[in-house]
Amino acid sequence: MQPVISNDFPTHAKILGSFIALMWAVEIVDRVLLRDRLTLLGIRPRTQVGLRGIVFAPLLHGTWSHLTANTLPFVVLGWFVLLGGVEEFAIVTAVVWLVSGCGVWLLGRPNTLHIGASSLIFGYFGFLLLRSYFEQDVLSAGFSVVVALLYGPLIWGVLPLRRGVSWLGHLFGFVGGVLAARYLPELSQWLTRLG
Repeated sequence: MQPVISNDFPTHAKILGSFIALMWAVEIVDRVLLRDRLTLLGIRPRTQVGLRGIVFAPLLHGTWSHLTANTLPFVVLGWFVLLGGVEEFAIVTAVVWLVSGCGVWLLGRPNTLHIGASSLIFGYFGFLLLRSYFEQDVLSAGFSVVVALLYGPLIWGVLPLRRGVSWLGHLFGFVGGVLAARYLPELSQWLTRLG
């Protein structure tokens, strides 16, 4: 599956803008109206109630600075993924969302709470870095180089170096991105057959 650059900027802007607007709206409602109660919908490893966090965690943030720090990388890396088309973006996002959420739920420390869009950011990062390895083409290699230059230091976020940071979310997001890069052609064909 050779990558194609989608130049549908209005559609890309609507998709990314909608994601960002949703994250900010959730944070505003959580902070102003609900006094941080939505945050409790994050992933709580190996608990039944924590399963819902697989769905909600990427939309939730602990502080304004947490959300602010995730906004720009989400837009930049998400836009790079969207250059492959809306279907590719949907597949990558779904794979990363599920792999990161399930990985954290299965292997996270007990009595912890995991939230934030950084799992998606690390997933997009992993996808963009390793897609060229699986696709073996110049265009993907070019994107890999650009992403490595812009966000290369992100890789340290998959290690347990900072207390209070869900490094497992980062790690499993990255793994989800690698899996999406590896299985993108198969997932795209499967999606086409469904539709």
